[in-house]
Amino acid sequence: MADNQKCAFRTSIGGQALIEGILMRGPEKQAIVVRDQEKKLVEKVEDLRFIKDRYPILGAPLIRGTVNFLDSMVNGVKALMYSADFYPEEETVQPSKFELWLEEHIVSKKLESVIVALAVVLGVGMSVFLFMVLPTFLTGGILHFFPDFPMWGRNLAEGLLKIVIFLLYLIFCSKQKDIYRVFQYHGAEHKTIFCYEAGLPLTVENVRVQPRHHPRCGTSFLFVVIFVSIIFSSILFGIWPVTNVWLRTAAHLILLPLVVGVTYEFNRWVGRHVQESALAKILTAPGLWMQNFTTNEPDDGMIECAIRALELVLPSEKGKDAW
Repeated sequence: MADNQKCAFRTSIGGQALIEGILMRGPEKQAIVVRDQEKKLVEKVEDLRFIKDRYPILGAPLIRGTVNFLDSMVNGVKALMYSADFYPEEETVQPSKFELWLEEHIVSKKLESVIVALAVVLGVGMSVFLFMVLPTFLTGGILHFFPDFPMWGRNLAEGLLKIVIFLLYLIFCSKQKDIYRVFQYHGAEHKTIFCYEAGLPLTVENVRVQPRHHPRCGTSFLFVVIFVSIIFSSILFGIWPVTNVWLRTAAHLILLPLVVGVTYEFNRWVGRHVQESALAKILTAPGLWMQNFTTNEPDDGMIECAIRALELVLPSEKGKDAW
């Protein structure tokens, strides 16, 4: 990476690309900034309330990873829905009877909660199916014709399939025209955070020259989740050499909270040490490379949007957001 990746400190502030906008989340506030169809920046700022403040056990190591992941999923879906409202699709078909029934019998706030919950369940379910269930069934189906295939070979083949499917998924998403601009905003988010971490004034000129690959990106997180799941399942099935695809799938699902928890702690460690530790740089390299598919170079308007979103979530006490 370029020398300008070196930073004065590391912030816990993170973000997410939206439809023509950015979500930024700091230690005290969350901000959504969207550029509407009139090219104006629309801002929405909310104070954050963390569930770990009410239930401290949920902030414990290995547990907090799953809690934070689900929380980010829920907030991410809500933010995407908010940004999508500024760019409604043209009505080409009449609403279905089911849609009319929902609008008539469920108040809008409850309906939003139902939609968010459904989107989170579908999102998590699709990820689990693509990157865990599907590789297990494909490997089981192929190796059904090779009953004497060694267990270590089965584990290796299943792990490689997970990585291949994940890579193909990223490539497919990156080729979608509608996603290209979202990935540009993703790049703007990373560049802005790098500029802030470097202690530079938040200007378009300073942000533009920053790298667009960040070691604490969600893309890297998902890749590490897959990699950690490969290690855990290889150990488990090395001790318990089961070939039944249903049992292997059930084992993957049982291990998933632990895998997410370990990955979260790993990301915290590399986030702190990626600059000075050669090991951390090596371990983050694959995830950084995969961000070639999920980040694009932003234009100045996108950078302005990201800068404003970051400014809105800066803590009242300097340094409170230190990683």
